[in-house]
Amino acid sequence: MMIPELPEYLTQLGGREYVGLIIALFTLTAGVSRPFSGKLTDTVGRVPVMAFGSLVCFICGFLYPYLITVWGFLTLRLIHGFSTGTKPTATSAYVADVVPATRRGEAMGMLGLFTAMGMSLGPAIGSWLADSYSMNVMFWTSSAFALLSIGILLRMPETLVNTQPFRFSLLRLKKNEIFDKQALPPFIVLLLQSFSSGVILTVISTVSSSLGITNKGLFFTVYTVASLAVRLAFSRSSDRHGRVPVLLISTVVLAISMGMLMLTNSTVWFWTAAIFYGMSWGMNSPTVQAWTADLSDEQTRGRAMATMYIALEAGIGIGAVVAGWLLNHVAGKAGLDASFGMAGMLAVVAVIYLVFFQRKTVRQPIAD
Repeated sequence: MMIPELPEYLTQLGGREYVGLIIALFTLTAGVSRPFSGKLTDTVGRVPVMAFGSLVCFICGFLYPYLITVWGFLTLRLIHGFSTGTKPTATSAYVADVVPATRRGEAMGMLGLFTAMGMSLGPAIGSWLADSYSMNVMFWTSSAFALLSIGILLRMPETLVNTQPFRFSLLRLKKNEIFDKQALPPFIVLLLQSFSSGVILTVISTVSSSLGITNKGLFFTVYTVASLAVRLAFSRSSDRHGRVPVLLISTVVLAISMGMLMLTNSTVWFWTAAIFYGMSWGMNSPTVQAWTADLSDEQTRGRAMATMYIALEAGIGIGAVVAGWLLNHVAGKAGLDASFGMAGMLAVVAVIYLVFFQRKTVRQPIAD
């Protein structure tokens, strides 16, 4: 709901030069909290960690209208990142617990389907609320939705068998609890792919405005609808054909979408790029999640999922900072093109890595 409106909102507060930090600060906290959420997911349980993430989202959404200085806003963005740093980690582990491995790709696709529905409706509704009512109404509505999610979580059964009560000593991490080496291949691929997401989240509202599109959330709606269509049509593709082959196709499509955005000079190119971008992530997200679950041990699945999401946050954060800097220091369309070009190049690097990984595993299969 918030993302399309936040760059303009921060500019009105007098913080245009900090636009890149809107996403970067959020993902910084999310990334830092991942190892903790992974450990807590594997000890305290999946449901409590999910509930904590929703609670942070509820509180932060409620407080945005009251912290109306630049530094107050940026501080809240930093805290808000704990929501994304905890909720998806535990949710992915929960889903992996309750479905058979042979249908894991399909299950992650269904999880992503509902995530994508929220991401499709949220930006458009958020922009409509901001335009028709006020930014404060948008913030409070977002907070209300988070509260509803907490109500659902309270009725969900825990899937972790041997749970422990929370204690602060669990927050002390050992070296091997920070990063799961088994999740390294998905980590590398997702890190390279998600740079594009940081770019999109930071500059796409600027591109929308330059093309005369008043509802800055519509790009998110179009790409998410495309993502939904792909998830519905190809939900079992990685279960049938393998994770790496599907990721190869999706990452090529991602690179093409970034090239299209570089060439955008009309709404036709703009919406076509949104469709291609959505198609790529419709394949990417469930496949990377399933691949991570495949490579992980059941006892450390939360840690593996956390490692994967660290890559997501790091890629988005770096992409947002780079795009924000280019937006403020490179005049006109050249700065936007540089951002999209870098994202496309990193997607190509991911394709090269996947080809290398596929050849290596064909020669030396990974043992079960």
